[in-house]
Amino acid sequence: MPELSLIPRAAKYFDMFQRSADLNLEGARLLAQLLEPGADIERVSRRLKDVEHSADENTHEIFAALNVSFVTPLDREDISELASALDDVVDWTEEAGRRVRLYRLAETPPLARKLARVLLDQAEEIAKGVRMLGPSRKPAELEKTTQEIHRLENEGDDLFSDAIAGVYDGVTDVPGVIRATRLSDLYQVLETATDKAEHVAVVMHNVALKHG
Repeated sequence: MPELSLIPRAAKYFDMFQRSADLNLEGARLLAQLLEPGADIERVSRRLKDVEHSADENTHEIFAALNVSFVTPLDREDISELASALDDVVDWTEEAGRRVRLYRLAETPPLARKLARVLLDQAEEIAKGVRMLGPSRKPAELEKTTQEIHRLENEGDDLFSDAIAGVYDGVTDVPGVIRATRLSDLYQVLETATDKAEHVAVVMHNVALKHG
């Protein structure tokens, strides 16, 4: 049974948060690669699944540490919410990759690639933002980072609307309907991933407000 920790090991929690953010970024990069023309879908999607699995393990470690820590560097509910929010992003990123593999979408439209790029940009901002939550907090810079993540989510919403509005344009046969339906599903998953990234920004903003 793990020994109860009476002394807060702040670095341990923030290191694990940073690992979650870094794995989010790695997953977003792999997804962007997966959607490029000529990508090796099987190989890249397997790598993306491995990243998601590593992120799950890291999240479990955060909750395990939380269960045996008497004192924590942030409120327990904030640690829990941030860990879950970060994990949600990589989960939905991997889900998008899974859709590409299952649907055999060897070539995706530019709007899908643009949505993946938005998610990648958000993941880059999240990785920067998490670094600003540690002992040497930078609230002003963090606020700019969270605002940029919100702006990117709005950009993703616009791209999603454009994609859904035109997904069935020119479709005249059954194979075309099937492909359009699958693309519509992929767009929805990508848009959900950008929403989850925005939620990370909300959590980081709230943590910064509470802890200065």
